[in-house]
Amino acid sequence: MQLENLNCNFLGKTFSFYEEIDSTQDEIWRLIKKNEIENGQLVATNIQTNGKGTHGRTWHTDEVNNVAFSFYIEMNTNVEVLEGITYEIAEILVNIFKAKYNVQIKIKEPNDLVCNGKKIGGILTEAKILANQVKYLVIGIGINTNKLYFSDDIKDIATSIKKEFNIEINSLEFISEFCNKFEKIIQKRSE
Repeated sequence: MQLENLNCNFLGKTFSFYEEIDSTQDEIWRLIKKNEIENGQLVATNIQTNGKGTHGRTWHTDEVNNVAFSFYIEMNTNVEVLEGITYEIAEILVNIFKAKYNVQIKIKEPNDLVCNGKKIGGILTEAKILANQVKYLVIGIGINTNKLYFSDDIKDIATSIKKEFNIEINSLEFISEFCNKFEKIIQKRSE
């Protein structure tokens, strides 16, 4: 399987899609550990049984066609070069929703996307750092695009694009759009 309309040199060129997986973030880390990873490799899924959020929280992806993916980018740069990268990723996501779907969502720093005061998505940025040099990034993005049912513990604090705006988002198209924009940003930062 490949991402359609992908105009990247490396990001998303190696792509795996799972109907169900424990966590896209964990899968990237497993591939790193086995030394079976390529620069720009991306893992996406329909359902995550143990998705990773920040502070060790679980990210619920239990319905199909939501945006859930992680990717790996090799770097060899000072930590300072990547300052604010999570916010920049959030800006890209917000801009895609606005330009492509006419949907307004907001950024709640440092890494959440919100709509009408409820969380709609999040970004998890992890890195391997040696002697103040970033060797690689592992970034996970989860967005409730088509999720309609929220458990009692999160129904008052979480929502989705479908619930708020009653529109469908094609998750793979969205991921391609993100990759096309983010690759340019990461290349500028590592020049």
